[in-house]
Amino acid sequence: MARRVAGGAGARASGGGVKGARRPELRLPPLEPFGGGELEPDGDYDGLDFRDADFAGQDGGGARFMDCALTGCALDGTRLHRARVLDSVLTGIRGVGTDLAEATLRDVELVDARLGGTRLYGSVLERVVVRGGKIDYLNLRTARLKDVVFEGCVLVEPDFGGARLERVEFVDCVLRGADLTGATLTDVDLRAAAQLDIARGVDRLAGAVVGTAQLLDLAPVLAAALGIRVEGP
Repeated sequence: MARRVAGGAGARASGGGVKGARRPELRLPPLEPFGGGELEPDGDYDGLDFRDADFAGQDGGGARFMDCALTGCALDGTRLHRARVLDSVLTGIRGVGTDLAEATLRDVELVDARLGGTRLYGSVLERVVVRGGKIDYLNLRTARLKDVVFEGCVLVEPDFGGARLERVEFVDCVLRGADLTGATLTDVDLRAAAQLDIARGVDRLAGAVVGTAQLLDLAPVLAAALGIRVEGP
């Protein structure tokens, strides 16, 4: 199994009374090259190195990936519904319309991804780091995120509708047009976000911490949500 780097399992203090997210910090064991072929529904992939594989349009629903590395793989329209990705590192993956609905990602690092319209609704993310890259229209409706860090990435119109976020950090992350409608936030740290733009659900920010400058930027949206009219000089 992948070994966690010492100290990776402990939650870091974020300051201001907010509990920091626990990061996975994985060290993978020696991996065997993936032998090729298509993904299989309910397939079992253990200790494999997937490199520059094209899985576009394939069906890996219910598959389990454990101690794996996926590097430069294409996931356009790939069906990974209810898949389990455990103790794995995904680097430079790309795809439009990838279906990861109701999937489980635990102890995962997602690095420099280029994704659009990814479906992760109803999924469970625990001890996950999303570092670098750009993800457009990420669907995380009703998902459960615990100990998740979005770091140095760009999220365009992510949908957290009805999701539960606990110990989630946005670090040097651009957050544009986020939808928090019906979301529940606990120990969510937005202070280090490079850009914070909440399109809907700003009233759900209870349980999050923001910086003073961010609060001023959010003031018009907060006022509108509360029905406050702002007039005059």
